[in-house]
Amino acid sequence: MSIIDFDRWQEIYQALKQNKLRTFFTAFGVFWGIFMLVIMLGSGRGLENATQQGMGDMATNSFFMWTNRTTMPYKGFPRGRFFRFNNEDTRAMRENIKEIEYIAPRWSGMFRNSEGDNNVIRGERTGSFRLNGDYPEYFKIDPVNIHAGRFINELDIQETRKIAVIGTRVKEEMFEADEDPIGEYLEISGAYYKVIGVFSSKRTDQRAQDDNQTIFIPFTTLQRSFNLGDRVGFYSITSKDGIPASELEEKVKAYMRERHSIHPEDMRAIGSFNIEAEFNKMRDLFTGISGLIWIVGIGTLLAGVIGVSNIMLIVVKERTKEIGIKRAVGATPANIITQIIVESVFLTTLAGYLGLVIGVGILEGINYMLNQFGGNNEMFTNPSIDFNKAITALAILVIAGIFAGMIPAGRAVKIKPLEALHDEN
Repeated sequence: MSIIDFDRWQEIYQALKQNKLRTFFTAFGVFWGIFMLVIMLGSGRGLENATQQGMGDMATNSFFMWTNRTTMPYKGFPRGRFFRFNNEDTRAMRENIKEIEYIAPRWSGMFRNSEGDNNVIRGERTGSFRLNGDYPEYFKIDPVNIHAGRFINELDIQETRKIAVIGTRVKEEMFEADEDPIGEYLEISGAYYKVIGVFSSKRTDQRAQDDNQTIFIPFTTLQRSFNLGDRVGFYSITSKDGIPASELEEKVKAYMRERHSIHPEDMRAIGSFNIEAEFNKMRDLFTGISGLIWIVGIGTLLAGVIGVSNIMLIVVKERTKEIGIKRAVGATPANIITQIIVESVFLTTLAGYLGLVIGVGILEGINYMLNQFGGNNEMFTNPSIDFNKAITALAILVIAGIFAGMIPAGRAVKIKPLEALHDEN
């Protein structure tokens, strides 16, 4: 008897049709199990996407480093001494720490003038925006979207050019909607800077709004314009491929403690924030969430499959005489087993497939609503289930259907033709 035998499928259809309500509730258990698995997996993915988009395309093998007051006396220096990184530190790290891929000295702040709160003027328009002094390397560590013009380059650094790359929010505040800002000038804290580019953040959370209200100028220009000498506010640093950022972080901090005569055990004198460590925590968290979802989802699915198995036992009992007749006319145990298992697999696969399709459809509907009306959602973005997980879910259904049919099939082949023909059920 072939699996694609038309008579067999007609028999399956008639068997399921005889008790529609029972068939519905049996299938619903499997449907609900796969449906909930899809919804939970898609929701977990939506949370993960929102968290990752909140980071933009920032290099995950990076860290920030800044100075604090010392907490231990050392080499004649008292506790509580404040110190600053400087340009010579930048050169020394580039030359002596080979594990560094990119190093970007930075200054960031409002840099207001003494006449008022607004630090940016253009004609009658005024605004208060964050001003960042950066090297071109920083845009490799934390990229942004460029909408017009260009980024800061090495020549801008060398020639301390008074140029600015402005965020989209700055453009909206300081220029007309149809006005091209490229080549125009902004007065920033009393000095004029030529606009060479317009950017927007790659993030989607609150930080994106802050980023878009930022103005980038060359690091050397900011040092000179605001009389900062050779001081550095803080560093953004990435490690080379294959080198953990945490390992590089400790090496760089130890090197800086030595250069600035800080006690080797004074761990608080140099502050840092490791993006790699935070990214790993986030990845482990969502791996755990995904694992929990699979456990709960498969548990729910198995409950439905057990229901299918129990119903198939009842079906076998009801069809005892029919099975006995088949055995009497020559049906082999393999024929009987195949018949029962195919019925079980068909019921579980059909119900599960509907659960999968409806679950994916709901996720797509939620995604559409978020895109149309939700804007940039900081907590939930693009809920979806990838193709591999969908195939895995279907494979689980088929295997579960086989196992659900094995016990009833085993009972069916034990039916003796003579006893079956005398059965009153």
